[in-house]
Amino acid sequence: MAFLETIDLWKQNGLRIVFTNGCFDLLHSGHLSLLEAASKLGDKLVVGLNSDDSIRRLKGLSRPIRPLQERQKLLEALRVVDMVIPFEEDTPLELIRNLNPQVLVKGGDYLATDVVGADFIKKNGGEIVIVPLIPNQSTTQILKSISEKDQ
Repeated sequence: MAFLETIDLWKQNGLRIVFTNGCFDLLHSGHLSLLEAASKLGDKLVVGLNSDDSIRRLKGLSRPIRPLQERQKLLEALRVVDMVIPFEEDTPLELIRNLNPQVLVKGGDYLATDVVGADFIKKNGGEIVIVPLIPNQSTTQILKSISEKDQ
């Protein structure tokens, strides 16, 4: 896990690590808004990215739309993202425990009490931040809109 060495180095240099995660199946303005807001909460933004198998278990066999390598490449191209780490599990809890970021960020469709890893982060002195969603911006809604237009 070479990424842990990089994150440890960042922490040794006093940098504040922010973590968020998701499927990022079809990158849209809601994702960008979340990532931009998250990046402003610290010095380095690390994004946990659900694997293809993880997304299928969470969202069904028709997902993901884009494979992991494409989703990862798009996220890594964003100036606000410093590192992308794919994970195979259904939740990023193990990754959060390994990284121990100072800030854990999720979108407004979550309550702070429901965020995976929130208890661990708080116990270690970190904070949970919920970023408001942009209305009508979700991959599910975009796919629904495309489906309706095809009919």
